[in-house]
Amino acid sequence: MPARGEPSLPVGQARLARPQSPWRKPWIWVAVLVLVAAGIGYAMVRRTQTGGQTAADTTRTAKVELKDFIRTVRVSGTVEAVESHPIVAPRLAIQAANTLVITKLLTTGTVVHKGDLVAEFDRQSQVRDALDRDAEYNDFVEQINKLKATQASDKAVDDTDIKTAEDAVSTAALEVQKNEVISKILGEKNQENLDEANEKLRQLRATYLLKRQSAESALKLLESQRDAKLLAKEHATQNAELLSIHSPADGLVVVNSTFKQSGMAEWQEGDQVRAGAAFMQVVNPGAMRVRAEVNQQDLPEIQPEQRAEIRLDAYPDMVFHGKVDRISSVGVADDFSSTVHTFVVMFSIDGADPKLLPDLSAAVDVELERKPNSLVVPRDALIARDGKLFVRVSSGNGAQEREVKVSAMTDVDALLESGVQPGETVIRGIAPDSLRAATSATPSAKQ
Repeated sequence: MPARGEPSLPVGQARLARPQSPWRKPWIWVAVLVLVAAGIGYAMVRRTQTGGQTAADTTRTAKVELKDFIRTVRVSGTVEAVESHPIVAPRLAIQAANTLVITKLLTTGTVVHKGDLVAEFDRQSQVRDALDRDAEYNDFVEQINKLKATQASDKAVDDTDIKTAEDAVSTAALEVQKNEVISKILGEKNQENLDEANEKLRQLRATYLLKRQSAESALKLLESQRDAKLLAKEHATQNAELLSIHSPADGLVVVNSTFKQSGMAEWQEGDQVRAGAAFMQVVNPGAMRVRAEVNQQDLPEIQPEQRAEIRLDAYPDMVFHGKVDRISSVGVADDFSSTVHTFVVMFSIDGADPKLLPDLSAAVDVELERKPNSLVVPRDALIARDGKLFVRVSSGNGAQEREVKVSAMTDVDALLESGVQPGETVIRGIAPDSLRAATSATPSAKQ
């Protein structure tokens, strides 16, 4: 009878035999198991060998050395020039605008000499204003010249009228002298003519003075307007000159940074600068220093003339040497606590370097203590246990643990008084957390 699910075949038709699966043969399963076991065994052997090599490779060691033990404190600061000339955006005369647009600006690091052009602002409005005021000034000059000519002509006419009136008075006076030999009626007429001539002369002389005063006032008005235009022209010319800024001394250009939408960035051409704001400086690259803020906890150990190593965050491989120059005597309260103060400390830098530019952040390691020819091991080689300190000294057969006496510590090294000999190898890699309790309990160990 056919198996369930198989189609029935017609009677008399031979049924085809199914091919047998090779996985039903036992020897194939045996071969697969043997291969799997061999692979697992090989992997375990490789893992053991690799693990031993990794452990050996990751074990860090260090030699016990006789060298100078140096205890330092690190402070952060900013590089600045000892001698610098700040350059500010000019304040313009009779100018309502409070911002100026930079049209030309030298980049940071450019070497300049005294008198060189270092920056320029938009001068078009000032130049145009100067030209307009000059045209208005010339117009008033022409008006004044025309007025003077008119007044001179009017004065000549008035002088002629007065001279004519004076002649008329003289003529009338001569006629009056004939009154004794002529009729009374003619004499009265002559006297009347004389009185009329005198009155006309008096009026002409009175109006002559008023005309001259009026002409002088009109001339002074035009002259005052002319002088105002001349002053405005001079201001516009001076403003145009102020918008071209020249270096006050030989040195190096340093463009200041300002806050923009993308963050702090240097001023660039096209930016608007507020009048009176410092946007760049010319510094003397031969004398640089670091200005740092030191908290009140570290300040007592910092003294003038202490040596210091200075590293720039922008160039971590470069090391500069210097010393403590000045320490401020007045501290500034912290923003979060009025009881915590910081003090400004100035560090001088020996020598000069083109990469030593203002506004670069710097880390200063101040040398607080130096003990020459001392027994020094890395701090992470110490083991703290039961209030004591130990090191693991490497030997041919393994490692031997020894108790050591530590007199001082830094973040990197430990100064030993006894327990090991120079040239011996100690094993490193101890977690620094294990040293805190022992370090705090040891008065001689300075962090």
